[in-house]
Amino acid sequence: MTFGLNMCGPVLMAFGTAEQQRRFLPPMLAGEEVWCQGYSEPNAGSDLASLRTSAVRDGEEWVINGAKIWTTKAHWADWCFLLVRTGTGERKQQGISFVLVDLKTPGIEIQPIVLMDGLHETNHVIFTDVRVPVENTVGEIDQGWGIGKYLLTHERMSGGALGTHKTLLRQLKAIAGEDEIVGARPLAQDPDFARRIAEAELALEVLEAFNLRAVDRYSTGGELAAKGIGAEANQFKIRQTELHQLLCELKMLAVGYYAMPYLISALSHGWNEPPIGAEYANGCTPAYLHFRKVSIYSGSNEIQRNIMAKAELGL
Repeated sequence: MTFGLNMCGPVLMAFGTAEQQRRFLPPMLAGEEVWCQGYSEPNAGSDLASLRTSAVRDGEEWVINGAKIWTTKAHWADWCFLLVRTGTGERKQQGISFVLVDLKTPGIEIQPIVLMDGLHETNHVIFTDVRVPVENTVGEIDQGWGIGKYLLTHERMSGGALGTHKTLLRQLKAIAGEDEIVGARPLAQDPDFARRIAEAELALEVLEAFNLRAVDRYSTGGELAAKGIGAEANQFKIRQTELHQLLCELKMLAVGYYAMPYLISALSHGWNEPPIGAEYANGCTPAYLHFRKVSIYSGSNEIQRNIMAKAELGL
């Protein structure tokens, strides 16, 4: 749902034709069609403009060849929005187009990538002579780089509700307040750990206020609405991903050696066997490892700082 509603939907509203909006927005909103994102490639991650997946025009069709990687939920998706190379220019950002692809089209192979948590979320997607109607191009041909960047601002703000962070903080407080060992004081009474929890909670409140202020300025037709979300998205992406990782780290510290057992099936719906160790500890280590990715996807945090340094500070 995230890739449709939070990313491709805003792009279609801003750049799509009336026909594209009629065709794709209603089923996207209703959850009848699931979307995934075809941006990163085996040799084009943070340097996305180096992408090599090509789309060669043949009459009223594009013939697409290449590969995308780390494609989240492609094995569940119905459609994929792609950045493909349709031309060349003096700069590598030129000659890129934004194309919508039906994943049932012949020539598409989806290979699973299992991550460190043992779960299948991402994929390697290979395109071999995949024919897509030219009418599925969003915006002007060869002008997709700007559209791709516009989408990334929405992707970087997609964690705006901060629900995951609030849940982690609530769990962390509960764990720290427990007295698992007879005669030992709860971890929350340790001054250093209590300070770290308080700092994380304060950072979360500040981040939420920052996000609500940006949303208000955008929705009420102010400066942000006129120029679009820019540096705010870069700042938010950095802070919310770093905070997410911090909360995962603090939970690992709080759980301690109880975080070692891991039973994947215990995380599935319908599991009714006794937990291994503390119930809240199962999956703690895999979650910590899994969410190391958040500071990398959507453009690594190092890239975000470079963008802000150049665009906002003129460095």
